[in-house]
Amino acid sequence: MSLNAPSFTLGVEEEYLLVDRETRDLARDPPAEIWEEAGRLCENRVTAEYLRSQIEVGTKVCRNVQEVRHDLSRLRRVIVEVAGRHGLAPIAASTHPFGQWLDQKYTPKERYESLSREMQAAARRLLICGMHVHVGIEDDELRIDLLNQMTYFLPHLLALSCSSPFWRGEDTGLKSYRLTVFGALPRTGLPERFHSYGEYQRHVKVLINAGLIADTTKLWWDLRPSARFPTLETRVMDVCTRIDDAIALTALIVCILRMLYRLRSQNQRWRHYADMLIEENRWRAMRYSFDEGMIDLARQRVLPVRELMSELLEMIKEDATSLGCSEDVNNALRILDRGTSAHRQLEVFNSHVADGADRREALNAVVDMLIAETAMGL
Repeated sequence: MSLNAPSFTLGVEEEYLLVDRETRDLARDPPAEIWEEAGRLCENRVTAEYLRSQIEVGTKVCRNVQEVRHDLSRLRRVIVEVAGRHGLAPIAASTHPFGQWLDQKYTPKERYESLSREMQAAARRLLICGMHVHVGIEDDELRIDLLNQMTYFLPHLLALSCSSPFWRGEDTGLKSYRLTVFGALPRTGLPERFHSYGEYQRHVKVLINAGLIADTTKLWWDLRPSARFPTLETRVMDVCTRIDDAIALTALIVCILRMLYRLRSQNQRWRHYADMLIEENRWRAMRYSFDEGMIDLARQRVLPVRELMSELLEMIKEDATSLGCSEDVNNALRILDRGTSAHRQLEVFNSHVADGADRREALNAVVDMLIAETAMGL
């Protein structure tokens, strides 16, 4: 590897929904003390989100996956404890099983008010949460090169993270409904491909000069060069309910990026495929998670995700060893064994209905599961 290799440092952001422990409904107007108390305990790494019922945490810059686990566990634990003192609980799920976006209150910040004015109902429906993983790639040109290659793997990451099967009390039939809501905004979906960092800057400058965006924080692609840090920010994932799944995905992302960099240092690269083909896999991940397989674009046929994931893990084995996260990255196979959060939510709902529960009782049971699993292993 080159002496100028990226640092591959890590940072993870997670968004949670706050629910009333008694009613299991969203907390429409939680007390401001939650953010104040949690902020004091977490060095101000807890922030308000667009809706009052949302809360976001962000890790420090971490040197490895083990530091991410330690820091993210602490952040989750603080939110669980602080919210609990106010009769609330966080759930790490990308949609609430029966929450109504029309009932929510908005955080009174200028950037959120501006978003609501500009995007109207498309913004007001954003009762969704995600997980963003930053990986340190300090060189501008390398960051763009890896952006272009990493796009291929975005559907695979989504398939392992799905946690939004319900919307407004209905089973949507999709494992990740979140992206159908987020996709109503402009500048979402797969990232554009650029030949250089300069080309990327020129395209962004068109939007800035036209007065359409102030900066690149308004590029909401599934993967983007961070506007604030020298990182690639992977944003396609639903937020994972279990912290073990979040750590597995973090490890998978950094290992894939190291593998792509390693190929580059050997004058090789991942093959370019048209976005229409990657979009097809992205849709399959939204619809089925991993249940119905994905297209192996080289072999031009749908294969089981377990087979594809096993091949990927073999390809990044060297990188996982070097980064000291072999056990964490191999936990991706455990997600396939036990299912994503979306699978477990549907299982809980259907089992309660089969046992005679009414719809609201079954949905309450799903919330209870989400509360328990969000706090699991902390």
